[in-house]
Amino acid sequence: MHPFPAPPRQVLIGDAAAFVGITPRTIRHYHQVGLLPERERGSDGRRRYGYEEIIRLLWIRRMADAGIALDDIRDAFAGAAPAAADSDDGVADVLAHLEDTLSAQAAELQEKLASVRRMRTLGSRLGLLDDIVSSRLQAAPEGSLRQDDLDALLVNERIFGPLGAVAQAGRFLALALHPELRVESDRVDAAEEALDDTVAVDDPRVTQVAAERHAFETTLMRVIDESGQLDEDDAIFDAWDELHPSQDADASPDPVQGSRVTSAAAIIQSMPYDFSPARLRSMELAVRLGATAGTGP
Repeated sequence: MHPFPAPPRQVLIGDAAAFVGITPRTIRHYHQVGLLPERERGSDGRRRYGYEEIIRLLWIRRMADAGIALDDIRDAFAGAAPAAADSDDGVADVLAHLEDTLSAQAAELQEKLASVRRMRTLGSRLGLLDDIVSSRLQAAPEGSLRQDDLDALLVNERIFGPLGAVAQAGRFLALALHPELRVESDRVDAAEEALDDTVAVDDPRVTQVAAERHAFETTLMRVIDESGQLDEDDAIFDAWDELHPSQDADASPDPVQGSRVTSAAAIIQSMPYDFSPARLRSMELAVRLGATAGTGP
């Protein structure tokens, strides 16, 4: 009768990897990412692995084969205390943590999927805007919104948040519903663009274009006011406040990072616009004309 073979108490990394069905390089990676504690090297400078490490490696491989990210496996093992991670109760804790993590990831993935589907339905640029902004534009005739309009709304939303973009969306909606206003808007835009670097800031055309811009904006605001859009905007703002009761009205939300920024001016100064000094001067004069008109009797 042959004697029962005595198993080794510990094995080298190559033997451990072969038993588990992975490579020594994979085990070293597990050490680096904190999935498997490193063993001390022996007198010969080599690490050896015992039964507990093999069990941990088998569990890691089984979870990884199931498509679970190594970071999630590591975090689940780390959260398995007080029971030992490789005990029966510990493994149950690990799996419970993994279930919670994967459930949260699944919910996040569903949100992303819904966003992508919404973008495809609305069109890529319109779909990139916040729901509250894109909804404001639903009344626009098909094809009436321009790419430049949606790009401007994306910038405005970045600076002032969704509510700020809602107000500007009303402007583009009015232009979409009134072709004659769109024609006049294009004319004034072209006049401003003509104020390039060859035009001095004291050129009479600067003042003239400012007056044209002020006259157009006055007409546009009258049309918006008469259409009832301002009342609709107020209703949107009220609904937003109900959904976001804890948001500080004095702080501008950062729609990209979900954090708060010091001021809208800080973001505006980070957005490049190729405006000549003459054009900037004309824009400034138009704003002053509007302010003066607003304080009149």
